[in-house]
Amino acid sequence: MKMTTVAFIGLGNMGGPMAANLAKAGFNVRAFDLSEEALETAKSNGCEVAFSAQEAATGADYVISMLPAGKHVRGLYVEGDTPLFEVIKKSALVIDCSTIDADTARSVAAEGEKLGIGFVDAPVSGGVGGAQAGTLTFIVGGSEAQFEQARLVLDVMGKNIFHAGDHGAGQVAKVCNNMLLSILMAGTCEAINMGVKNGLDPAVLSEIMKQSSGGNWALNVYNPYPGVMENAPASKDYQGGFQVDLMIKDLGLAMDVSQQSASAVPMGSAARSLFTLHKAKGNGKLDFSSLMQFYQDKEG
Repeated sequence: MKMTTVAFIGLGNMGGPMAANLAKAGFNVRAFDLSEEALETAKSNGCEVAFSAQEAATGADYVISMLPAGKHVRGLYVEGDTPLFEVIKKSALVIDCSTIDADTARSVAAEGEKLGIGFVDAPVSGGVGGAQAGTLTFIVGGSEAQFEQARLVLDVMGKNIFHAGDHGAGQVAKVCNNMLLSILMAGTCEAINMGVKNGLDPAVLSEIMKQSSGGNWALNVYNPYPGVMENAPASKDYQGGFQVDLMIKDLGLAMDVSQQSASAVPMGSAARSLFTLHKAKGNGKLDFSSLMQFYQDKEG
């Protein structure tokens, strides 16, 4: 039986471990990134290293990309000197795991369709830890047939694989989720900070709220107060995890979606303002739970 070849483009904090899990599962992974260091790591994790995205994608059965923004996705597949859609074979499926605007996802999918190449948007949730453990959540936008085709590789990298709807739906669902997450994190920071300023032990208060109606993901598994939860970024000087910069990017995408659909998002707007103020004081590279410092007046 012919080994399935996967081209993997974009080997950052998320992409690197995802590519490594595919190689470990027996796929022939051809990896490409602009960073030499990322390529060295990929090589040591069993991936074959390509010298360009075009070389990686030629003849591959799947092409997976994990890129910073919509302009990079469009630039890779549709624009530039040698767009990947010119070298990808017709039976291949492109799985873009970047978090980008839904319009770009839809337009790139339409360009692929003209050439007989399938393209799905499949943004991920679950962070670097989930990428390493192979327990990510994938939120897929595309046809039913494309979703089924994608599952072969997504099942190796993730635990929860959802078909959100047609092209672009994965991106809309992702920004709805991340907007809610930002609101929950802000509220959790606010409540714990108020308790501590009134003499409560943050660990005791957290346990009370976890077992009560205030329980939520930010409180239950990602506590923002230092020392309460051993493995949370808060207990590691807010290093690792999901950066404030990335949360602000996702909240910007959420605001775009809200404007296009005339959806009221007063809580999402407030959360975006809080995170932007926090970033303005030099905290963009910290984990988003570092918003706790905003409430503690420990800035910069």
